[in-house]
Amino acid sequence: MFNTVLFPIDQSRETREAADTVANIVKTYNSRLVLISVVENPASEEIPSKEDKMSSAEEVAKLLQGAQALFSEQGIETEIIEREGMPSFTICDVADEIGADLIIMGCRGLGLTTEGVSESVTHRVINLSPCPVLIVP
Repeated sequence: MFNTVLFPIDQSRETREAADTVANIVKTYNSRLVLISVVENPASEEIPSKEDKMSSAEEVAKLLQGAQALFSEQGIETEIIEREGMPSFTICDVADEIGADLIIMGCRGLGLTTEGVSESVTHRVINLSPCPVLIVP
């Protein structure tokens, strides 16, 4: 059912909390797991929260390696993708490119971005995604 799962990661608490759900689904369906992290393009119109904002390729590489090690400890092989751009658009583009069957993300609530929920990365991914999106509270 879920052959390929895309897990966008950032430095937020919500991402860390979603990791257990990701591991459970990937093991249950024997899915391919692809981790993505996006270095925000300075020209981006998206306004991420401070926790969402990934400012350098070095930070992204370190974050992806840490996540890869976490899943490896659970016997889950991962692929990693680093990109630059607007996070929500980039996540959806990559989901389409890799043929993702599911995107799993941590939730964001009102007040976690300066513009509210309508401007959150999660909200935009829900509205733009080429596949189902599972939001982990």
